[in-house]
Amino acid sequence: MNKRTAFGQKTLSGTVFTSADIYAEEEKRIFSQRWLMVGRESKIEKPGQYFLQQVGSENVIVLRDQTGHIQAFYNVCRHRGTRLCQNDGQFSQSIQCPYHAWTYALDGRLLGAPTMQEISDFNKEDYGLHKVATAVWEGFIFINLAPQPEPFTKAFAPLINKFTAWQMDSLTITHTTTYDVEANWKIIFHNYSECYHCPAIHPRLNELTPYRNSSNDLEEGFILGGPMQMSIREGSMTMNGRVCAPLLKQSNGLVHYYTIFPTMFLSLFPDYVLVHRLEPLSPTCTHIICEWLFAPEASQSDQFQPEEAINFWDMTNRQDWEVCEQTQLGVSSRAFIPGPYSELESMLAAFDRNYLQAMEAD
Repeated sequence: MNKRTAFGQKTLSGTVFTSADIYAEEEKRIFSQRWLMVGRESKIEKPGQYFLQQVGSENVIVLRDQTGHIQAFYNVCRHRGTRLCQNDGQFSQSIQCPYHAWTYALDGRLLGAPTMQEISDFNKEDYGLHKVATAVWEGFIFINLAPQPEPFTKAFAPLINKFTAWQMDSLTITHTTTYDVEANWKIIFHNYSECYHCPAIHPRLNELTPYRNSSNDLEEGFILGGPMQMSIREGSMTMNGRVCAPLLKQSNGLVHYYTIFPTMFLSLFPDYVLVHRLEPLSPTCTHIICEWLFAPEASQSDQFQPEEAINFWDMTNRQDWEVCEQTQLGVSSRAFIPGPYSELESMLAAFDRNYLQAMEAD
């Protein structure tokens, strides 16, 4: 761990976690400018399948087009702005507005607009759906609302080929749990990014990965984290400490934890992968989707006991969410004064630097 990165740095001010004005500025400068993971490719396997993704005040249609490619569009008709759809579902060959029946291809082109041929200068090519940038990495779909987003391969350069041994693009979601946490999204990022709290909050987790066993191989930038040594070399992060499925990768006694700014936590274990996705709802509330990913053939094995991993992390999550909510209450107090980071909180200090950089960007 690079202790220098936290030396002399203090926590962010309380208003950063509570202010509606700052939250609105985050939507503009962060969530509308960064690559956001929105789900797995398997969620839309067939052409025409789609789901809706809320990003702040914007609603986005994410779909698979007729050629098999992932596309994303603002959920806004080019005629009068009507929402094109309200729920996840399946398009047939096109997308039709429910108001005046303007119809679009799955690649966003305007196909038909009743009676608009009577307008002499109307050109269908000028009224395609507004596109949102997309990328797919290891089976995860990402979108970016920026008009000219940073290339995905540049933004994700530290990770592009880092985890190929896990073959994440082939993994399937075995279980999903969602949580609504009464805490600012940055408090949840902070909590995931350190194990200083583990002896007091997570006694079972701390037995499996003692809190001083952490290290980081990505210490600066918008992707942070690294490996942690398990106390049971051939074990895993489960209720009983043993692997609960056939191995994805020889672990050498290590597990791996990474934060991907601003909405994703990626946790890699020898037998499964855990993903947290954050959806901020307000300055003081965050919706979290947690998914457990296993190899598709794992369910055929006598070794397959996914509940050992599911129950372990559901317990750990709930311990974290409780203390995050207590932290939210504390930073909302007039008595809160930012305190110094410990040497075990260098990733929080690095996160804060990234956050402030993003908030100052034009």
